[in-house]
Amino acid sequence: MQLDVRPVLAAGDDPLALILAAAEGLEPQESLELLAPLDPVPLYHVLGARGFEHQTESLGGGDFRVVFRRAAGPGAG
Repeated sequence: MQLDVRPVLAAGDDPLALILAAAEGLEPQESLELLAPLDPVPLYHVLGARGFEHQTESLGGGDFRVVFRRAAGPGAG
């Protein structure tokens, strides 16, 4: 699933509720691809506490692509 929060932030709104809803709605094998106009470091901690890991890629121009997946637990895979 892809979620582009750049327009939400540009409008002055907080996308946290959208991000959390999207992440919690993922099936175990699915990922959330987040597009943001900044490196969302605080979000890493929020979703990390909910069992997600992330990979971050700078897209240039200040934009970032972050892929969140459920962390593999003990005995997984």
